Amino acid sequence: MKTTITSRHFKASEKLTGYATTEVERLSKFFPGIVDCEVILSYDVHQNKTAEASLNVPGDTIVASETSEDFYKSIDQMVGKLEVQVRRYKDKLKKKH
Repeated sequence: MKTTITSRHFKASEKLTGYATTEVERLSKFFPGIVDCEVILSYDVHQNKTAEASLNVPGDTIVASETSEDFYKSIDQMVGKLEVQVRRYKDKLKKKH
């Protein structure tokens, strides 16, 4: 899976981008058909840190977003949401075939 990390309004450290990449790549064990993933980390004026991700799977796109006071917490919660959606997508595919 190809993973792209983008940071808005700040320069993300290598530790943060590495963590985001590792966490998102964990999703491939649930569904190996994920083509690529784009993660956007953004920081706003009110000290909110947002992690958004878009997974491209064959025939569809799975999107999740989470905001909190810490990037690591936002990434963990976002990956949790993506995991639920990927499992649901995989179950839907199994039912069709």
